Amino acid sequence: MAAPKKGRPQGRPGRALALILVAMVAMVATMFLTGHTTPRLGIDLAGGTSITLTAKSDQASAINPTNMNTAVGIIERRVNGLGVSEAEVQTQGDRNIIANIPKGTDEKQAVDQVGTTALLYFRPVLTMVQAAPAASPSPSGNASGSGTASPEPKGTASPEPKDSGKPKGADESVAAEPSAGATTQGRAVSDALRADAPKSPEASASAKPPEASGAAKASESAAPAGSEPPAAPSAPASPGGLDTAVPADLQKKLEALDCTDPKSVDAATKGVKPGEKMVACDEDGLYKYALGPAAVQGRDVDKASAVLDTQSGAGWMVTMDFNSAGTEKFAEVTGKLAQQAPPNNQFAIVLDNEVVSAPSVSSTIGGGQAQITGNFDQKSAEELANVLSFGALPLSFSVDEVTSVSPQLGGEQLEGGLIAGAIGFVLVVVYMLVYYRGLAFISIISLFVSAILTYAIMCLLGPAIGFALNLPAVCGAIVAVGITADSFIVFFERIRDEVREGRSLQPAVARAWPRARRTILVSDFVSFLAAAVLFAVSVGKVQGFAFTLGLTTLLDVVVVYLFTRPLMTILAKNRFFSSGHPWSGLDPKRLGATVPLRGRRRPVRTAVKEA
Repeated sequence: MAAPKKGRPQGRPGRALALILVAMVAMVATMFLTGHTTPRLGIDLAGGTSITLTAKSDQASAINPTNMNTAVGIIERRVNGLGVSEAEVQTQGDRNIIANIPKGTDEKQAVDQVGTTALLYFRPVLTMVQAAPAASPSPSGNASGSGTASPEPKGTASPEPKDSGKPKGADESVAAEPSAGATTQGRAVSDALRADAPKSPEASASAKPPEASGAAKASESAAPAGSEPPAAPSAPASPGGLDTAVPADLQKKLEALDCTDPKSVDAATKGVKPGEKMVACDEDGLYKYALGPAAVQGRDVDKASAVLDTQSGAGWMVTMDFNSAGTEKFAEVTGKLAQQAPPNNQFAIVLDNEVVSAPSVSSTIGGGQAQITGNFDQKSAEELANVLSFGALPLSFSVDEVTSVSPQLGGEQLEGGLIAGAIGFVLVVVYMLVYYRGLAFISIISLFVSAILTYAIMCLLGPAIGFALNLPAVCGAIVAVGITADSFIVFFERIRDEVREGRSLQPAVARAWPRARRTILVSDFVSFLAAAVLFAVSVGKVQGFAFTLGLTTLLDVVVVYLFTRPLMTILAKNRFFSSGHPWSGLDPKRLGATVPLRGRRRPVRTAVKEA
């Protein structure tokens, strides 16, 4: 078998070219098939409001990833309450939160909603009614147990027997920790009331409470058969000295409250003080509550955790530890609630004037420890625990920066960035044409391939990971043009060096690539490392620049390996380049090449015999 000629390029460049062209066609086709033909624009280009919040705390341990992520969830709910779509709320660094709200939102209202500290209170439930008729009651209910939105109506009856391990629709209850009967209490109350529940639709609509699913999880609130519906004002006198009366003005507010209208909810809850009675809706807007004054505040909760109880079969539950002040207040209010009939034996956990949970109480809970049981899974239990923990922590935010960009200004910035990029690209092309002549053809095609790949990836990353192209990201793409062109220059100069030493083009390309490859990889590694560090330590829009710079640096390596080098290897066989045409950029005379050794006459060696 004949050995390959020395200096001949190895490998199959056609395969590399086919691979990158197939990948490019696949990404462009995906871009058109999904309809994402333009990159997702950031706030500074599309217009809107960007709010930067900084967490402040007297306790350093309070600022941690768990609490920051919980704050992001709460702020997202606030932004969604403004009727905003496609808003972005995310953490930046250790203690910063960036809220990007698209155009069409009142800036002042957005800052007021986003920048205020979350308020958490425990309020006794005076009465509760269905906010709107359920569309189609589900026979099985929903097994969620926290503040996640439920597509099924609350309060749906469960066909499962009460002695099953974890029936769907079982009510949430709160008990002292530990308590052997905490879970069964919730089920017993639910089944007993379900048996006595009124049969008429009118009574059911006003008396039936939400099940332990979604946002408002509570025991059945129906009164015993023959009694007044819960929507009617309660009698002022009640066992245990708890004021369960619903004043006439509060009753009117409850009747007028429209949980589907954010303006109605805001008007009903705005300016309510902790010591006043109030009306509120659950997160899904299916039930509305009349609530008593705040008995316990969120800062009285020392810690809340999601725990899996495998011994008693209660499943996932939420445990709460109160501080000294909270222990005394919680024992007092639970002692009063335990003497009430449903729904007055429930306390509502109210976050930002919205009921996220409403467990029932069966006995006085002292000792500063309690547990909430119900139809929880791990996710729902952790979410409720995070809500309780966030309200308990002295965590507040200050508004550090508010940037408002009009769509017109964003369009002007985008146009300016594109013009700058076009000017930079033209200058690079002109330089390559003047200095490298025919070789400029290879670099221009490689730049177009890199641009197509970059554009397609940016379009696809928008819906995939939420990547938004902002003005710094456009700057990063412009800088990447120079970095990519630099890789071509390194490769071409290595080839020209080999030609200067007297080698023909094909061996010159084969020998130049290993030397150029090392230089290109080192240069791109430094650029990528700088982009990665900048992305890790920067905050806000600077990350867009770092992300784009890192992405284009990686694409530079891909294009040079899979397109530029294989294309150069193929064109080295072309007569225009291999013959050293004056316009090829590889003319040996212009490069000052030496005459090859094989063309020189070797000197005659004579042997000198020693005497």
